[in-house]
Amino acid sequence: MADEQAKPTDASTASVQWLDNIKQLIDQYKLPGIDFAALAEWQRKDVEALIEANRQANEGFRALIEKRNEILRESFQEWQAAMKGLTGADALSKQTDVAKSGFDKAVANFRELSQLETEAWTNTWKTVQDRMQDNLANLQKLLRPK
Repeated sequence: MADEQAKPTDASTASVQWLDNIKQLIDQYKLPGIDFAALAEWQRKDVEALIEANRQANEGFRALIEKRNEILRESFQEWQAAMKGLTGADALSKQTDVAKSGFDKAVANFRELSQLETEAWTNTWKTVQDRMQDNLANLQKLLRPK
C-alpha cells in the first residue's frame, strides 16, 4: 500500500507536466528582473502541496470510514449475541446491562472516531500551512531590496 501512495497520480503528473510546459514557454520570453523559473517552481510546489494535502485527507477519511464500519459490524454482532439468550426472569436486568455496556462502548467509539477525524484534518491542514509558510518566506525574499 505504501508503494501505491509513493506513485504519482495521473492528476499530479498532469499538474507538474503543465507547470513544466508553462516554464518552457516563459523561458522563451525573458524579461529583465523577473525570475520566471523561480515563479514556476513556486507554483509547482504549491500544486504539489495541494496534491499532498488531498492525498492525506483522502487517506485520513478512508481510515475513518473503515473504523466506523468496523465499529458498526462489531456492535451489531455483540448486540445479536447478547439478545440471543435473553428470556425468562433475568431478561430485564440483562437487557439493562447490555444497554449500559452498549452505551459506554458507543461513547468510547465516538471519542475514537472524533480523534481520527481530528487527525485527518490536522495532517491535511499542516501540509497546506507549511506551504503557506514557504510562500511567505519566498515573498519576503522577493520583496527585499537588492
